[in-house]
Amino acid sequence: MPINAHPDYLMAEKEHLLAQTLEDKIKTLEKMISVAPKHKGAENLRAQLRLKLKKLKEKLSKSKKIGKSSKQGIKKQDLQAVIIGETNTGKSSLIKILTNAKPEIADYPFTTKSPIIGMMNYVGTNIQLIENPAIESEYYDKGLTNTADTLIIIITNLKQIEKIQADLQNTKAKKIVIFNNKENLSPNELRKISATLQSKKYDFTIINLKNVEEIKKSLNELKEKIFKSFNKIRVYTKEPGKTKTDKPIILEPDSTVKEVAEKIFHGFSDKIKETRITGPSSKFPNQKVGLQHKLKDLDIVEFRIK
Repeated sequence: MPINAHPDYLMAEKEHLLAQTLEDKIKTLEKMISVAPKHKGAENLRAQLRLKLKKLKEKLSKSKKIGKSSKQGIKKQDLQAVIIGETNTGKSSLIKILTNAKPEIADYPFTTKSPIIGMMNYVGTNIQLIENPAIESEYYDKGLTNTADTLIIIITNLKQIEKIQADLQNTKAKKIVIFNNKENLSPNELRKISATLQSKKYDFTIINLKNVEEIKKSLNELKEKIFKSFNKIRVYTKEPGKTKTDKPIILEPDSTVKEVAEKIFHGFSDKIKETRITGPSSKFPNQKVGLQHKLKDLDIVEFRIK
């Protein structure tokens, strides 16, 4: 602790000691430097802090070059979409609209310095959305982008998508392009942009994130687009005489009844005496089926055990 340290410095120091990720350590250390004592007796302290900051930034840069995520504590869910784009394109506004996240939103560049995580609910299905810091910033996590199931790419002009695509060589994720600049374009310009994106076969949406009423009208459509990008099916289970579960099990298309049972817990399929299906894959409600019956989206499976 430096002599005559201001309370702001002591608070910043405490935040730095509690920081878990490289990004948070860098952010809190920068804050420490900004509020560190300015008198001559603290010169050595300031030099030590700057050296430490340099080493942390070098460590972060090295982790990004090898495509490794430096983030701790981000547990990947069954359905995960990562929002990427250049600074001030609307990434934080989008995740705030779609999820329970409360990111900082500002007009200055590089507001987001670490991933923002939120959960989006679509018809009872939870989808993990993560806002990656701006792709051109030092805080951008390439590893997070490379491991995502779906990438939501936000742009405000067509040149941005070309630059971003060049950085996506190591990802197999499905891509959704969101063009967020609708309020500044004429109908003719919008038609040209739509035609260009269609010709390149992008799955895209043109919106204005500043228009709350417009967003509300297209919210379900956007959520559906995100869900469909995963190419998964939702299967509900129920106990005899009870209603179906609120939360579906997420599976690959054409998964079988046995796979549902094994996802509940390993070995459960051996305990099943009878299975009944209601939904798109059944010929009629409560149809008896075997363990190899292939399921469809929104099926309801009722298990009776031995």
